[in-house]
This record gives sequence, C-alpha cells and structure tokens, in this order.
Amino acid sequence: MGLRGGVKIWDGPTRLVHWSIVILFCLSWWSAETRRMDIHLWSGAAFLGLLAFRLIWGFFGGSTARFSQFLRSPSRVLAYLRTGNDGTHAIGHNPIGAYSVVAMLAVLAIQVTSGLFSTDIDGIDSGPLSYLISFDLSRSAASVHGYAFDAARILIALHIAAIGYYLVLKRRNLIGPMVTGKIPGVEAGRTAMVPASVLRLVACTVLAFGIAYFIALRQG
Repeated sequence: MGLRGGVKIWDGPTRLVHWSIVILFCLSWWSAETRRMDIHLWSGAAFLGLLAFRLIWGFFGGSTARFSQFLRSPSRVLAYLRTGNDGTHAIGHNPIGAYSVVAMLAVLAIQVTSGLFSTDIDGIDSGPLSYLISFDLSRSAASVHGYAFDAARILIALHIAAIGYYLVLKRRNLIGPMVTGKIPGVEAGRTAMVPASVLRLVACTVLAFGIAYFIALRQG
C-alpha cells in the first residue's frame, strides 16, 4: 500500500493530558520524597482532575481517544500478537498499547483515590477525605497508595521499554506523534482521527476539574 502525507492521529487534549501526567507524576514523587506535602496535595488534586478528564474524554473525545475505538477483543489481541496486524484500518493505539493505557489509568486512579483517604503514621499529613474513615482504614489507604505507586513505576518502565523497542527495532518513533499529534505517513485506507467539538472539550474540562475541586480542594 502507498503512503500519504502526515495525518493527525492524536488530538490536543489527549497529548496535553499525557505530558501533564508525566510532569505531575514526577512532581508528586519529588514532593513525597522531600515531604513537601502542601505541593503533594495540590499535585494530587491536579492529578485527579486530569484522570477524571481522561476518563470522560475516553467516551466523548476525539475518535482515537475513545475507549470504544482502541479497545480490541481478545481475538484481535491474539491476532496482533501472531501477525502484528489486528485486522482493522484504525489508527491510534495497537491492541497491546490500548490495554496498557487502561492498566496505567487504572493504577493511577487507584493511587489518586487511595491518596484522598490516606494519612501518615502521626496523623499529621492527611488526604482531604481521610476524615471520612477510621485511622486504621486511612493507614491501609496509605499502604495501597504506596503499592499503587510501585505498580505505576513498573508500568512506566515497561512503557519506556516499549517505546525503545519500537524506535530501535521497528524504526517507529512513538514520541514524536505524542508531541505534534501527527504521524509522517499512514497506509492508504486507514481512517484518520475525527476531533471532538470545542463545546464538548469545554464541557468535559469543566466537569472533570469541577469534580476534582469538590472532592480534593473544597474539603480543605
């Protein structure tokens, strides 16, 4: 098949969320290690807003951001593992990458949610919803928070390894499209990304960060 010129594969909101998560994960890690819990609480609240937005955007966003577009059936996943082709003409995540996205979002959601209910051993630094549960449960939430952080680091390491694999062995740059939104060429017959409307973007943003404000910040 021939290739045509570079096409849009990722919309702006999806790319912004991706890189914002990278920044906030590093900021949350640093603020926890240095005991800057004021910063940690704010980064956690921002994280909550981003995750809420990405989940909402997964249903109402651009075509390649929607879960219904990139999640494949088990048979398609097996076909991709055997042949490197899932039998569709869609662009975006491959079947393995799609489920890695879901796994990452799930782990980060567990980490952020557990952080809302966590408290330290002295009961001094606490999540904004920790007052809703007992001290023992809040300490258990803190343990889950730590385990989820470890799981997230493992998934991130696998993600980076996969990027390296595609770059070195398959000569495919996966970072560039997540910066520019475009791939330099795509096989003819592939379906291009269909963006969501600006009104839908505004509505999803207001809803997501409104949720984050009322859950994580208004409590304080």
